[in-house]
Amino acid sequence: MKTSTLKHLGLSLALAATAALPLAAQAEEGPWLVRLRAVNLDSANKDNTGLNLSINNKVIPEFDISYFFTPELAAELVLTYPQKQTIRSGSVDIGSLKHLPPTLTLQYHFNGQGAFKPYVGAGINYTRFSQVQFHPAVVAALQPSISKNSVGLALQAGLDYKLNDSTYLNFDIKKVQIRTDVKSAGTKVGEFKVDPWLIGAGAGWRF
Repeated sequence: MKTSTLKHLGLSLALAATAALPLAAQAEEGPWLVRLRAVNLDSANKDNTGLNLSINNKVIPEFDISYFFTPELAAELVLTYPQKQTIRSGSVDIGSLKHLPPTLTLQYHFNGQGAFKPYVGAGINYTRFSQVQFHPAVVAALQPSISKNSVGLALQAGLDYKLNDSTYLNFDIKKVQIRTDVKSAGTKVGEFKVDPWLIGAGAGWRF
């Protein structure tokens, strides 16, 4: 084999190896990312029923699973367990409920920022209200009830900070649309808008 041919072959192999390096690094990172967060649920608490309804704010645990279709594009499923909250009318405790609010978002991750990996997302929230209980005096006076299901939009922004090949710190903010019709004796009297800000921090693992 001629020397020039060997040189061309060697150069081609070197270029191919160089081109494969980013792909190898990407493959090592893996498409899955799971996170655990502590999240402060801060509700908007708006209603047009005349009852000045609200639920209490609280810190809740959050678990989410992300799958990366590309280095930039990912889908995230946000989960927790049913959360119990107090219902108030003005400053008066009138009952309680539980709600389960899974959220699915499509995210865009901005690369090229070194260890800092910011992202934005948008998607949909489904909330199921359960174990809705009002105090006996409230039931006798108003016969209240609320709709059990809520479907709304979700917006998200966050930042992952890469500690090593598989571990991240995370800060995340979501605005979620959660609303329910309020009825008295079966007749709708207005809408209660929970519409919380969810501000969380935690850790993630990529595999």
